[in-house]
Amino acid sequence: MALLGTLLQPAISKDNPAHAMAASTAPGTGTITEVVRVSGVVEAIDLPTRHVVLKNSHGKLIAMAIGPEARNLEQVKVGDQVRVSYAQALTLTLMKDGKELRSKVETPSGARSAQGERPAGVLGQKVEVTADVTAVNKKSRVITLRGPEHEIDLKVRDPEQLKLIKVGDQLHAVYTEAVALSVDPAAKK
Repeated sequence: MALLGTLLQPAISKDNPAHAMAASTAPGTGTITEVVRVSGVVEAIDLPTRHVVLKNSHGKLIAMAIGPEARNLEQVKVGDQVRVSYAQALTLTLMKDGKELRSKVETPSGARSAQGERPAGVLGQKVEVTADVTAVNKKSRVITLRGPEHEIDLKVRDPEQLKLIKVGDQLHAVYTEAVALSVDPAAKK
C-alpha cells in the first residue's frame, strides 16, 4: 500500500475529478468514503532494482520502488499504461453502554495475476475495532477512546453526535481499504 501513497499523492485534491469523497451521518453513526483513480505511462523501468518511473496525466514523473510481492514486473515495458484505483471507507457506530470486549480484527483479502501474466490485482484489508469511551470533553469536542492496543483522542465535529456520547459507551469502527491495479500494453506505433 505504500506504493499507492506515492502514486496517488499528486492525484488527491478537491478539484480533481478522479478523487471522490462522500460522508453520511445518522444519530450514533457516521461513514466517510474516498475513491481515487490514477493512471500513468511507464517512462522508465529498472528490473534489477525494481524501480519504475511513471508519468501521470499532468506530466509529473513519479518514481516508485516495487516490492517483491508484485509479480511479473518483467512483463511491464516502457510506454505501458498503468491504472490504479484506491478506495477507503470508515464507519463509526456508537454502542450505548457498551458491553463488548475491546478488540481488533484485521482481515486481508486480494488476488493477483498468475506467474507470467501481465501485472494486475486487487488487494484489500478490513480492520474492525471496538473501543471504550473513557473521556468526553464537550468544550473541545474531543472524545478519548481506549482500544485493545492504545488510546486515541478523536475530534467529533458534529455537535449533535457529540451530545449522544458519554463515558462508558463504546465505539465500533470498521475501516476498509482496497486497491486495484492493471497494466495495459503500450499502443502499437
